[in-house]
Amino acid sequence: MAAPPTSSPNAEGLRPEHVRQAVLVLGMALALMLAFGLRAPRLAERPMHTDESVHAIKFIGLLESGRYVYDPHEYHGPSLYYATLPAAWLTGAKRGADLTETTLRSLPLVFGVGLLLLLPLTARGLGRGATLAAAWLLAVSPMMVFYSRYFIHELLLVFFTYAAIACGWRYLRGRRVGWLLAGGAALGLMQATKETFVFCVAAAGFGLAGTWVLNRWWPVRGASEREGEGSGTATAFLASGRRFRAWHLVLAGLVTAGVSVVLFSSFFTHPQGWWQGPLDSIRTYAPWLSRAGGESPHIQPWPFYLERLLWWQIEDGPRFTEAAVIGLALVGIVAAGTGRGLGRTDPGLARFLALYTLALTAVYTVIAYKTPWCALGFYHGFILLAGVGTGVLWRWWRPAGARALLLLAAAGAGLHLSVQACHAAFTLASDPRNPWVYAHTAKDLLRLVERVQGVAAHHPDPARMVVKVMAPGGDYWPLPWYFRNLANVGYWPAVPEDPFADVVVVNSRIAPPLDDLSEKEWIMAGFYQQRPPKVFLTLYAKFAEWKTYIESLPPPSDDEDEDEE
Repeated sequence: MAAPPTSSPNAEGLRPEHVRQAVLVLGMALALMLAFGLRAPRLAERPMHTDESVHAIKFIGLLESGRYVYDPHEYHGPSLYYATLPAAWLTGAKRGADLTETTLRSLPLVFGVGLLLLLPLTARGLGRGATLAAAWLLAVSPMMVFYSRYFIHELLLVFFTYAAIACGWRYLRGRRVGWLLAGGAALGLMQATKETFVFCVAAAGFGLAGTWVLNRWWPVRGASEREGEGSGTATAFLASGRRFRAWHLVLAGLVTAGVSVVLFSSFFTHPQGWWQGPLDSIRTYAPWLSRAGGESPHIQPWPFYLERLLWWQIEDGPRFTEAAVIGLALVGIVAAGTGRGLGRTDPGLARFLALYTLALTAVYTVIAYKTPWCALGFYHGFILLAGVGTGVLWRWWRPAGARALLLLAAAGAGLHLSVQACHAAFTLASDPRNPWVYAHTAKDLLRLVERVQGVAAHHPDPARMVVKVMAPGGDYWPLPWYFRNLANVGYWPAVPEDPFADVVVVNSRIAPPLDDLSEKEWIMAGFYQQRPPKVFLTLYAKFAEWKTYIESLPPPSDDEDEDEE
């Protein structure tokens, strides 16, 4: 009688496929925990940037009135504001004074971490190893961490863009209309987020066309066999040039238009008619094109983004570099072009991502208008390609010793990026030595805010205390956010005929000598830096009210005395 077969992991226990899947799930879970841990702490600590405060005030209008009106000249699309409503409701906020920086910044945090949650949609196309590597790089990237804590539109645009790409790839694999409809919704959300979505669409079109050419004339042999059963469909689809099903495209287009119309019409509550918002979403490109061409204070030279990504150090500040990511991405781009070393990675998806990323990088490099957060879109593509590049190196370096060195190098690079992320998010969160800090509010402004709020708290009638803020060209932001709980605050682009009030905050370049003009009834209570290097505000207050506030303060500690000395 033959002995029963000995059970083996491959036969009845854990199979290699199960092990790989478990490693992917565990690795993704750890990456998500790390991503959240780097992004969530101390959200309220950094002073509000001008742009953040502008969007916060716009959101307060929606929160308090229930109505939002799209402005085709400024502020971008409505998705940021409507997406923030649930965060406000969860905290019980019903008016602007109830909101906090933490509440607002929790929204980009969700989308920043959410980028990792989108990766499983394309895991079969990227390959498990590439997906896991991309997740960890997303988790620790200083740029991604910093802007995941920033109340602006950019991360929402990156999220919706990759959602559209992932859904499109899933549709190409099986032509299931549900994926195309989901992609259409993501495209509508892209438009409702920021006008620059057109760059992403153009880059995606270039990527699709280029991938079709490459797959048709330079196909990767044996791709389907390497990728396993059911994969490779997207590559074959793009290579063959088979047509989309027309009614699928029509339905997707209707979903895109529907999402856009609903949001731009403010859920059909636009005061000038529901059609006005969607019409303005088209008219907006006139002013935005003029800015892209050079009519803006944010005109920068072409290497603006590359300098921040590859090597950045100012004075005695730490060195910032994400060159490791760019280097790995270049490996991924070469492998996508040649088709060598891709393993289970879908060549069609790899080639599309390479062409899409390079095209989007070229667009933002050529355009004169530049702000650091605009790089998020194309840099996300580089991170995905870096994941592909990591997988390629793993397959090329087969000896155990070589792979051990690769793992050691990866751990070192990840640790270095994590340390930089901590500097960016915490220690240098508003410091110009941080490459992602741009025209940011100085911490010193919070001292001014504290003192104005202190005077208000000790005013005989706080509800009637008058504050006047004066700054050339309306450059008084983010003070409207910090003074949102004060009932009588006015803002002027120049010194008015009657500058006197209980509290006066004025740009130091135009500050009138209120203490002399009022026969010392007002006192100059200090200079405060609004933004580096040379933008300062001067604070004036009525002498009696300032005296009451100062007398209410506890005596300084010995440490404070030493600091002043």
